[in-house]
Amino acid sequence: MNLSVSLLEAQAPGDAPCEIVERKGRGHPDSICDALAENLSLGLSRFYLERFGAILHHNVDKALLIGGAARPAFGGGELVEPIEIILAGRATRRFRGVTVPVDELAVELGREWLGRNLRHIDPARDVRIVPRIRETSADLAELFLRGAQAGVPLANDTSFGAGFAPLDPLERAVLAVERGLCAASPEIGEDIKVLGVRSDERLELTVACAFVGRHVASLADYLAKKEKVRTLAAAAARKAVGGEVDVEVNTADGDSADSIYLTVTGLSAEAGDDGQIGRGNRVNGLITPYRPMSLEAAAGKNPVSHTGKLYNLLAERIARALTEEVAGVEEAYCWLLSRIGSPVTEPQLADVRLRLADPGAIDAVRHGAAKMVRAQLRAAPELWRDVLAGRCPVC
Repeated sequence: MNLSVSLLEAQAPGDAPCEIVERKGRGHPDSICDALAENLSLGLSRFYLERFGAILHHNVDKALLIGGAARPAFGGGELVEPIEIILAGRATRRFRGVTVPVDELAVELGREWLGRNLRHIDPARDVRIVPRIRETSADLAELFLRGAQAGVPLANDTSFGAGFAPLDPLERAVLAVERGLCAASPEIGEDIKVLGVRSDERLELTVACAFVGRHVASLADYLAKKEKVRTLAAAAARKAVGGEVDVEVNTADGDSADSIYLTVTGLSAEAGDDGQIGRGNRVNGLITPYRPMSLEAAAGKNPVSHTGKLYNLLAERIARALTEEVAGVEEAYCWLLSRIGSPVTEPQLADVRLRLADPGAIDAVRHGAAKMVRAQLRAAPELWRDVLAGRCPVC
């Protein structure tokens, strides 16, 4: 393994003149695709464990959401055409003479997630889930089993993960606002998007928030509730950063009832937007163009050997551990690159860059940092346990 530990000399995004950060809430069409794919992977993993004693090969990391059609109205409205979600990928559908009900699990688990996380829809009536999951390829299945026999999973792909720590003030503010609004009031749907920008010391947040028609009586009521959202968002942001933040909500609204962000279900997916896996948040819950990021869709990839998932989770863990446990490390970036067929514990490259309180101390820090990276990589074969226990969300 090529392990490099060096100084992070680039300017921190929080110290640069400008910065942009985004979060798509759990009801955003892209986030729904991520969540259903990941939920299916978790369900398949549990099924395989219960029936066969081990997780079998699968990568259900492709999904497309096709928006429906709706007639929103104050006090109600109706969904006239359902949302359609296509789940695709590869999975072990038959093992040791036992047929795995992959399609049935895809529909059942998808409806279960939708019912648990989206308050204003009927998962059976309002959403059509279409499984398009084929049998896994023989070569990847064999590679997966070879790793199981060797006791160390072999990388399912040549791919890289990236992570950083800690979050800066704008990143904390964006995360806090979406999470705070999501459970605030029944009129607020789960489709919330927060786009934050910092120019020098000024932080501005633009919030897109789907309102639910049956909880809004009139245009005047909508405007009052929108102001309430703005106040709640500003308070959450101030609490996260300890200073003033400018917030605007639903800035595309016009002056009439037909030009506001009113929905039946609290989702733009009912009529206004479509979604696709991998276009949303990274594994830390944010979209951070000023930070290292991988374009991998971590959601839906198997948690045993697919480094497109494992290395993004591990890179994030490594960066966080370095900033929390190694004295003098103020900020850490981590990149991990796999090579297909190699043990997941042995990346082709592990590149760690550290911002230190005393840059001259890099030689003193390097050994401890490298030791921590190696320890985290040695634990990679057990990471699936944390994934299945819900301790490693990927979106």
